[in-house]
Amino acid sequence: MFTALVVDDEPQMTAIIAFALTTQGFQAIEAHDGATAMHLLRTRHVDLVVLDVLMPALGGLTLCEMIKAKYPGVAIVLVTALSRPEEVIAGLERGADDYVTKPFHPRELVLRALAVLRRYTGPALLRVGELVIDAAQHTVTIGERRLTLTDTECKLLAHLAARRGTPQSWQDLLREVWGTANLTGGRDVVKSTVYRLRSALEALDAASYVQTVRGAGYMMPDRPDR
Repeated sequence: MFTALVVDDEPQMTAIIAFALTTQGFQAIEAHDGATAMHLLRTRHVDLVVLDVLMPALGGLTLCEMIKAKYPGVAIVLVTALSRPEEVIAGLERGADDYVTKPFHPRELVLRALAVLRRYTGPALLRVGELVIDAAQHTVTIGERRLTLTDTECKLLAHLAARRGTPQSWQDLLREVWGTANLTGGRDVVKSTVYRLRSALEALDAASYVQTVRGAGYMMPDRPDR
């Protein structure tokens, strides 16, 4: 049974989300502010946080960043009324795994939550040349040097590594890495994440592990040049 922490300053919304999750086998606990949420994370096992973006005092984006810094193995789905691409990107850049825009159907949120959690239980170890990806621990090393990546960047790299030699379109990446078929702003989300990932790789002279294939998307080659 997965445990989900639902964080929203509106008790009615928290109750709706918690009920939808429990009907699908989750154990749901609730918090109505950031301080309570962090306390529950310290004292309870939590697999998933469903987090409202617009909250007073400690905002959802700041809280998202704090959670990922302290508990990188906890999945986060943002719930937001802000649907502009730059606002969605801001949430994903803070470490969120997916987002749902209001108004939404509770069933949609549950399906997204399950899709996110499936990504956290994928293959444990991938090796391509000197690159080693430990998906279970969310760590990436090249030789003896460790890359500092967000969970989403790590998942993107793992996805490309598992399908090396085959270009992946931004639509495929959005569906498989972010777990969403909502294409609004998706190209920019993927492009921004690939840019940050390549920058991290470039710092270790390993940018060739992620290549842009014109008109087709992105790919990790079978034999990256080092």
